[in-house]
Amino acid sequence: MAKRRKSLIDKLVLTIILFIFSGFIMLMLKNMDLQTLIIGIAVPLVFLSSSMLIPKLFSADKLLLSLVNFLCSLGVLILYRMNPQRGINHAINYFVGLIAMVIVMLSVKYLSKLKRLSLLIGVASLVLMALPAVIGREVGGAKAWLKFGGVSFQPSEIVKVVLVFVNAYFLSKSKLLMSVLYTGLCLVMLVLQRDLGTALLYYTVTLAMMFIALGSWLLLISGVAGAVGVAVFGYSMLKKIGFAHLERRLQAWLNPWGNYQDAGYQTVQSLLAIVNGGAFGLGLGAGNAYTIPVKETDFIFPFIVNEFGIIFGISLIVIYIIIFMRGIGVAMRCNHQMHSLMAIGSSLFLAVQTFVIIGGNINMFPITGVTLPFISYGGSSLLSGMCMIGIIQGVENINKEHILQDEILADIGENA
Repeated sequence: MAKRRKSLIDKLVLTIILFIFSGFIMLMLKNMDLQTLIIGIAVPLVFLSSSMLIPKLFSADKLLLSLVNFLCSLGVLILYRMNPQRGINHAINYFVGLIAMVIVMLSVKYLSKLKRLSLLIGVASLVLMALPAVIGREVGGAKAWLKFGGVSFQPSEIVKVVLVFVNAYFLSKSKLLMSVLYTGLCLVMLVLQRDLGTALLYYTVTLAMMFIALGSWLLLISGVAGAVGVAVFGYSMLKKIGFAHLERRLQAWLNPWGNYQDAGYQTVQSLLAIVNGGAFGLGLGAGNAYTIPVKETDFIFPFIVNEFGIIFGISLIVIYIIIFMRGIGVAMRCNHQMHSLMAIGSSLFLAVQTFVIIGGNINMFPITGVTLPFISYGGSSLLSGMCMIGIIQGVENINKEHILQDEILADIGENA
């Protein structure tokens, strides 16, 4: 059974590589340039080497790794089709993200030795989170970016990983108040940056981790009720507290067609792109979704559906669901609560972010400004996503080591 499963995954890897390579060949034939051919060979090679080599060197989940590699490679292909330079940048970020993933994966087993440093790490992350409110750069209504030299990044993306680690430690030690205090300060920083989309992710994931760790329905109900109360109060205060851009997003959500020339333009163009793509899409390079604003980040999903079709879009959603389920499976097999909570928190971050952004693209929710994990343009987002996968893979590595140890002890017991 194990050999058959391995064979199926190997076939999946080769199929995906052929898909990505064929896509770049199509773009090369359209543009007739050598650069497209070079990146069209380089990206599949990185995909193949990482999907095959990493599981051989470490006890990694090969299916999970292959699916994440596919999403990253698809991101390179789509972004290169939109803007070659952004595609190349995404390819570089993908390579750096793989390195970061391996580093995090190897570090997870040693995090228990850093438990005493959790408070220091938490404080350092809060300082980093505070910087955008003071010296940050505003993008899309949120002052959440820092720029040093020619490099821009979002501290909140980096702190996502820290949030998972710190809360997993506090909750594994039943230090609920410390977890609440730390997350609350993070949320205050995000509100000051006017980045409520990321604040929603932080709050949702932390509340879920608290419920899973403590099993308190009262805590869960109180947390949900509190969020609803804050949302209702905040809606009435948007203009007064400087969140006019959020009011525009709410108008676009409630009545996009009535606000087509203004706030609803993005949403309408997104819906039209999905409908125009039909079941099988208009073809790579033949789409008509150029008019979607910020299609490289917030609205990359409808652009993909426009060119590859609704069936392909549903398949992407299924892939994200599988990634989430693999992460939860890793957490359930873990016998160490801190590590289990880290895997759960990482899986939830990726799942909730995907759910929120795709929901916003199809007007199920208001637009939040978060990115589609692994596919959307943005080095900070891709790096944090790969670190989350590194956490999950690191916990899986620990699980397999424990299983091996149990088998060795069982053999000793039988031979004694």
